[in-house]
Amino acid sequence: MSRSVFRACCFVLLAALPAQADDWAGKMFSTRDHNYGSVARGAKTEFQFVITNIYEEDVHIAGVRSSCGCTTPRVTHETLKTYEKGAIIASFDTHGHLGQKDATLTVTFDKPYYAEVQLNVAGYIRSDVVFNPGEVDFGTIRPGATSEKKVEVAYAGRSEWQITGVQSPHDFLEAEVVETRREFGQVAYALVVKLKDNAPTGYLNEQVFLLTNDRRSDRIPIEITGRIAADLTVSPSSLSLGVLRPGQKVTKKLVVRGSGPFKITGVHCEDTAFEFNVDDTAKPLHLVPVTFTAGNEPGKLNCKIEIETDLNGGLKAECLAHVQIQAAEIAQEKAADAK
Repeated sequence: MSRSVFRACCFVLLAALPAQADDWAGKMFSTRDHNYGSVARGAKTEFQFVITNIYEEDVHIAGVRSSCGCTTPRVTHETLKTYEKGAIIASFDTHGHLGQKDATLTVTFDKPYYAEVQLNVAGYIRSDVVFNPGEVDFGTIRPGATSEKKVEVAYAGRSEWQITGVQSPHDFLEAEVVETRREFGQVAYALVVKLKDNAPTGYLNEQVFLLTNDRRSDRIPIEITGRIAADLTVSPSSLSLGVLRPGQKVTKKLVVRGSGPFKITGVHCEDTAFEFNVDDTAKPLHLVPVTFTAGNEPGKLNCKIEIETDLNGGLKAECLAHVQIQAAEIAQEKAADAK
């Protein structure tokens, strides 16, 4: 069968099965449904629909729309290369809406092919419980440091309503509530959340749950955000070099950031196909070019890159590089198609 005839057959098959053709986009999402549960009025409420490009071609998100004003979507990365991750963040509007709310987010892709994927969110925004502020935001702190934040919790309704406890998902987050007022069906609590010195470096995106004696909704979440900034970081932590032909060369840059001026004393990788270019200047931020030359052996490579510095007695940072090398015959076929 000639190549042109084969392509024509594929086109007819895809045209006849549009639902199956769209599945390529849906397979990139780890989940397509989320229920926020019962949330307080004014609470910051978000969910990330994580998307991973599992294909050789670049994926481009053309847009995302919501069926309801109760939910606002945003895209973290419009273009994803092979192995790269992004997210559709769905923000629930707990200020302007009350009661049960449902929304469908339609994500539109225009590369490598057109497709639409629908994501579903739902939740109940309570009118009787209000947080001020709507989240616990620790901001940016150093590793090993501690921090404490307070949130006012107000309730209006049944006179016997109580917060009976606080549930924390990690031992580095400690939370307690103290009742501060109770009169005429109105109750006020002070929620204190402490970040302990054993919190891991990186971004915080957690939830603490208030436990109540309300049988209809006995758990109320509140968002915990912040960033524990390490003295030495490398970005991206996962470096995608794409899909390469044998012999093809590609160069990407790593951003190495420190808490103060430092020198890079060495960059190492077990695979000799990697080359690194560093200078001996002491500065708080370094751009490190990473050059990779594809060999003749096809397949996927995952290689650890280790960066050595003189910061704080010799701190090190690591990142993982991903690359896929095409078989020679496939690369030649694609080159011929491009002509």
